[in-house]
Amino acid sequence: MLKLFRIASLVEGFSYLLILCVTIGLINREFVYFLGMGHGVLFLLYVTFSALASHTQNWSVFVWLMVLIAAVVPFAFIPIEIFIKKELTKNEQST
Repeated sequence: MLKLFRIASLVEGFSYLLILCVTIGLINREFVYFLGMGHGVLFLLYVTFSALASHTQNWSVFVWLMVLIAAVVPFAFIPIEIFIKKELTKNEQST
């Protein structure tokens, strides 16, 4: 589940940056509807996978809330990626 969350985190983070590029005018505003819909679906997947990963990894509520807050902060998917890599390494060492 953690690997799926990692993929969802990266894709959602990049889609958020793409939406921000539309907002500041780097990308044509004709694509707002499609990019917004795609980002919305990716955000819902991110929330779902974060809840499932939190449950399987026994994260505290505080950690899960920090992961959720990171979804609305630009470039915060990078520290989440580092955190997930550490969790995957910890899981591999424990087995």
